[in-house]
Amino acid sequence: MATSLGANTYNRQNWEDAICARPFTVFRWCPGTRMRFKKTEVCQTCSKMKNVCQTCLLDLEYGLPIQVRDTGLDIKDDVPKSDVNKEYYTQNAEREIGNSDGTRPVGLLGKAPSSSEMLLKLARTTPYYKRNRPHICSFWVKGECKRGEECPYRHEKPTDPDDPLADQNIKDRYYGINDPVADKLLKRASTMPRLDTPEDKTITTLYVGGMGDTISDAELRNHFYQFGEIRTTTIVQRQQCAFIQFATRQAAELAAEKSFNKLIINGRRLTVKWGRSQAARGKEAYQDGVSEMGTRLDPVPGLPGALPPPPALEEDAPTNYFNLDPGTSPNVMNISLPPPPGINPPPPGFGAPMFHMGSMGPPPPMGMRPPGHIHYPSQDPQRMGAHAARHGD
Repeated sequence: MATSLGANTYNRQNWEDAICARPFTVFRWCPGTRMRFKKTEVCQTCSKMKNVCQTCLLDLEYGLPIQVRDTGLDIKDDVPKSDVNKEYYTQNAEREIGNSDGTRPVGLLGKAPSSSEMLLKLARTTPYYKRNRPHICSFWVKGECKRGEECPYRHEKPTDPDDPLADQNIKDRYYGINDPVADKLLKRASTMPRLDTPEDKTITTLYVGGMGDTISDAELRNHFYQFGEIRTTTIVQRQQCAFIQFATRQAAELAAEKSFNKLIINGRRLTVKWGRSQAARGKEAYQDGVSEMGTRLDPVPGLPGALPPPPALEEDAPTNYFNLDPGTSPNVMNISLPPPPGINPPPPGFGAPMFHMGSMGPPPPMGMRPPGHIHYPSQDPQRMGAHAARHGD
């Protein structure tokens, strides 16, 4: 039976783009109503080598793409791409799988660490049924679909063609290269909060926040004692936080790793951070607009701004308290001023008024003062009782 050129080209392209060239049984089924048909894409040996599903090619343990899984476990893909080398590699893997109990992966994946913090955070814990939806009807997009409700494809507007998720390749998914879904998940992982270990090795204290009023000292010790010896436990009830100080730095690092974003006591999710050293707290005290937790605070409208810092103290700084021009001559700076209101001037012969401007240096010795400048209050003729005392004499 003759076949069209288009059909022949289509079949040839499918054979060239196939992931697995080994013969295997292909299963095809519909997962539910209004869902698209799915089928197995690789053989059991290829799926066991990568520890992935034969249909969706996602990791069986985390439900994540292979590129994300290999990045989290720091594994480099070593599966050859050519047909001859790939067949030899597959035969060796098949022999290794036959000698194992089948409960653990083989190859580099079997030698990798059992878990990863990043993979546990990105792992999906609920089913994702949107993966089974049918594809978009291309005839409906062009306005030519005549099936109506009977059309097995979706009558929806397609996504932006520039969207990286619109161009997915199942072959790249298997080899873990250029996978747009994996790139999106890795970008999300890079923005997730993480707890960096401080460089100061003397810090062995962890900060626990968001405690509320129901968590006691004994409950904190019951959780943190498993990581090492606890030196002190301090609860600040006003701030609803606590400080756990360990005897060793190793115990503090283990507690921070196992408790960050995981600590739940009495139904409350607690915040775990590293404590700060005294030097770091002293530096942060001078930061403007930063709270004790290190978050930036928004300025409150209506309040005055911060005062400028005081000038640096210098030993030879001039004591110009009246902000006079330094180039002014001393004669001008020693001009006598009238006395303030309410104070009578001294009588003639008792010297000039004592209100004058000049240098604020120390007064001259008593033996070198002019006699006219000495004035005793008892000699003031206008003081109370001075006139009667003079007449009594």
